[in-house]
Amino acid sequence: MWSFLRKIPTPLVFSIGMVVFLVYGWFLYSSIMSSLDLPPPPSDAPYRNSALSVDERVEDLLSRMSLEEKVGQMALVEKNSIKNLADVSEFGIGGILSGAGGKPENNTPEGWRDMANGFVKESKRSRLGIPVLYGVDANHGHGNVPGATIFPHSIGLGATGNVALVEAVAKATGAELRSTGILWNYAPSLDLPEDIRWGRTYEAFSSDPALTGQLGAAFVRGLQGKDQKHLGILATPKHFIGLGSMEWDKSMNNNFRIDQGVTPDSERNLRDVYLPPFSEVIEEGALSVMVGLNTWGDTKISGSSFLINDVLKGELNFKGFVVSDWYGVYELPGGHYQAAVTGINAGVDMVMLPFNYREFVENVVSAVRRGDISEERIDDAVRRILSAKFALGLFDRATAADLSVVGSESHRALAREAVAQSVVLLKNERGTLPLTKEVRHIRVAGSAADNIGMQSGGWTVEWQGIDGNWLPGATSILQGIRDVAGDIEIEFDKDGNFNDVSRVAEVGIAVVGEAPYAEGWGDNPSPSLSDEDLAIIKRLQETSNQVVVVIVSGRPLLITEHIEEWDALVAVWLPGSEGAGVADVLFGRKPTTGTLPLAWPANAQQLPIASDGVTKDGSSPLFPRYFGLKI
Repeated sequence: MWSFLRKIPTPLVFSIGMVVFLVYGWFLYSSIMSSLDLPPPPSDAPYRNSALSVDERVEDLLSRMSLEEKVGQMALVEKNSIKNLADVSEFGIGGILSGAGGKPENNTPEGWRDMANGFVKESKRSRLGIPVLYGVDANHGHGNVPGATIFPHSIGLGATGNVALVEAVAKATGAELRSTGILWNYAPSLDLPEDIRWGRTYEAFSSDPALTGQLGAAFVRGLQGKDQKHLGILATPKHFIGLGSMEWDKSMNNNFRIDQGVTPDSERNLRDVYLPPFSEVIEEGALSVMVGLNTWGDTKISGSSFLINDVLKGELNFKGFVVSDWYGVYELPGGHYQAAVTGINAGVDMVMLPFNYREFVENVVSAVRRGDISEERIDDAVRRILSAKFALGLFDRATAADLSVVGSESHRALAREAVAQSVVLLKNERGTLPLTKEVRHIRVAGSAADNIGMQSGGWTVEWQGIDGNWLPGATSILQGIRDVAGDIEIEFDKDGNFNDVSRVAEVGIAVVGEAPYAEGWGDNPSPSLSDEDLAIIKRLQETSNQVVVVIVSGRPLLITEHIEEWDALVAVWLPGSEGAGVADVLFGRKPTTGTLPLAWPANAQQLPIASDGVTKDGSSPLFPRYFGLKI
């Protein structure tokens, strides 16, 4: 027989193969479409009855769903990948997200509300009318939206150590999200950064698991609310598990150095370090958890049944749904079909595809019919997803609210207070700070002094952030200094080139730091001030009696060689839209209460610095965790 087949011309074999492929594909597509052509449920179906319990409503709805409709709920799709809006209802897509730069054409709060509501409205046209869940990365406020309040990134909130403040920030963020029709936030981050070379350091609260758990639980509480009928916003603690402890130069992504890398598979660290923060947020009521893109030993997290099924869902008794990170399941080996099988069987409930939903539905439906995935596993995943949707009230209430809360005066005041509490005073040997009324002449210089993009960092309108002054309603650190200084003479030159060198200012303020960056692309073998920034500080020293160095950064920087030359040093992290909060501390309107949420290394040889504060070489860091001077 095989000798006969070998005699068939190659073009004919190829043609036959293509016909078989097309017929099979059409069969799967027709199967999906026919399943969605079932009669609609009655208007009084129990799942539509808001008086019933979540469990009762979920079980009724689940019993009415076809296999294809169940699989559709497991798909999380990037919004720009949906070329035909009708696909949202046709495939019964469960979740849509705004990925990197995934904004509406009308990039305003109104545009975001209309975009989100348009997807929700279309999803309700499906046979069962299951609303889609729209998600974004609102890591430090509703940062995708111009005009929104941009709070300090998590590292700054960690420096405050203030549980009540973090809860208030999350609540305000949730209010701005809800007003634009978005009810799902991929936050908070429970990562534990041990290596400042990692470009996501600023997304974490601290390297201390205890503080991270406390602030993470507060963030979940602020987003979701407590003791109310419906959740406010669905929180998503991330990244399960071990992010921040990856080894340098072992990234699985050729473009990066540490992000998406390898976390050593230490059982002790798993239970003593990584799990406690997740245990706290689950106890707080988190109903969604995102698994990371890292590898645990030699196993991708999204493919680890031990970590997801046994530990997260078993030991921690997590009842919500597990969502994968960007393309995370498809990084598993074996091609898209096998990757989906592996990830779903490992416990991933909703797959951030984020692109080809047609292929995903076809593959998973086929896998169930072939016995590669059990329908019980599908039912478990969809039950978890639907439970969160009912808990949010998606079936029962409107999503959008009053847009006036976006960037509101009260939210900006809260952000300004958060900035002030996040400032960490690291050096003040000559008593330069606080600046008093006796100071009559100040010179300000530096790349970050009048740059709202730098002080906001990544995940602000664009994934990697945007350099420059472009954020509506925001206040730069320079403007904050001018506002707070009153009648004190303020001179500014970004490069520190002041014309009248015969006059020496009493104080110079150098505001310097890192340009915006986000995950992966922010990996840096030597995070430090640029030569340009160091030159600016030198020029400012030549024309000022004393100089305050203000570092705007997403992590501690390597400054050991230069710190002795500076009179005062403050770390303000990535403060966001309210730069006046920095000025409040410089001028003594607010006390210095911030402390370092992670150790500040003296050099790169000390990296990584473990969660217990021990450096790699056993030497002392430049400043230990929780260091912070008071004035």
